[in-house]
Amino acid sequence: MQYTFAERVTHMDSSAIRELLKVAEQPQIISFAGGLPAAELFPLEEIKESYYQVLGAKDPSVLQYGATEGYLPLRQEIAAQMRVRGIVTEAENILLTNGSQQGLDLLAKLFINPGDVVLLQNPSYLGAIQSFQSYQANFMTIPTNDAGIDENALEVLIKQNQPKIIYLTPTYQNPTGSTFTTDERKAVLRIARDYRVPIIEDDPYSELCYDGQAAPPIRSFSTDDEVIYLGTFSKTLAPGIRLGWIVGGKSLIAKLVIAKQGADLHTGTLLQRATHYYLTHFSPTEHIETIRHAYQCRRDLMLSELKKAFSNKALWTEPTGGMFIWLTLPEGYDTLKLLPKALATNVAYVPGANFYVNKKSHNSMRLNFSNPSPSQIQQGIKLLAKIL
Repeated sequence: MQYTFAERVTHMDSSAIRELLKVAEQPQIISFAGGLPAAELFPLEEIKESYYQVLGAKDPSVLQYGATEGYLPLRQEIAAQMRVRGIVTEAENILLTNGSQQGLDLLAKLFINPGDVVLLQNPSYLGAIQSFQSYQANFMTIPTNDAGIDENALEVLIKQNQPKIIYLTPTYQNPTGSTFTTDERKAVLRIARDYRVPIIEDDPYSELCYDGQAAPPIRSFSTDDEVIYLGTFSKTLAPGIRLGWIVGGKSLIAKLVIAKQGADLHTGTLLQRATHYYLTHFSPTEHIETIRHAYQCRRDLMLSELKKAFSNKALWTEPTGGMFIWLTLPEGYDTLKLLPKALATNVAYVPGANFYVNKKSHNSMRLNFSNPSPSQIQQGIKLLAKIL
């Protein structure tokens, strides 16, 4: 049958990373491509015990429909965690979602009309670009200079173009690993507040800090719900559980609840109960310390191998947290065209052009260091150097 789709479907593109991961899943390929945590570090026994205890209580409500907002004790626990990060909030200001990706989609549904301007970093998280594109947004990018964000240019840009929302991953950004300074966070908030533009702060990586402490969330400086905060358990517990949350003002949460009801009614009840049990009966802080140590060692190893293989031949970021290093080759290289050669050599990366909404960089790539083993990092960087 020939289907007649809605016009917005023409703006939906398949994720280049998802397509790439299908190839990168082949066992012989060393993959720096996915933004994957290390599966061997998942707290399997604790998660297994959490499900066992929740089901063993013989409370049939764990398999029943639940409130769209989410399981209240879990929202209360998340609110307590938020307060530790400097975000003063209560359970009523939190909506649980099927991963923070659903949060992005719900927010796009609420805010974006066709042709509305979304202001974001360039490059930026591909999943956010996809969500906003599906609602036919136009994109503009945050102006920068050698010192970081160009505050004057940003204010002029917002004044002239009236963006509907500003989307930011200010801490250990995907894909570059870069982080806004505290001054930059306050400056963006001040400008957004002056022109009444809400900020979506996507914060999946702040607990994965390796050098010092992560900068305070932008929402911690907010006094009037100008900042909508997205959190997730994907990086600190496991991505397969698909559990995230939105922190926002009561009026926003009320609208998001209606939007979520139309999408999936609520996030899985059993999943929420088991996650709450895990958070309150085990030691998630100790687990986070374990993965921090492992990822820091892998980051340090990848930086060391890049220095050996690409010294004076390329540039790369040195992130203080997160999961990614951004490698930039000399002008003239095209990492998209080089990818088939890399895959044939059994190494995978994500070409940088996929993360840009304009003024694409064709000589950059994103490298993930959290998922490959130390030996794979050593071998994979050598293979990359060989093909380049």
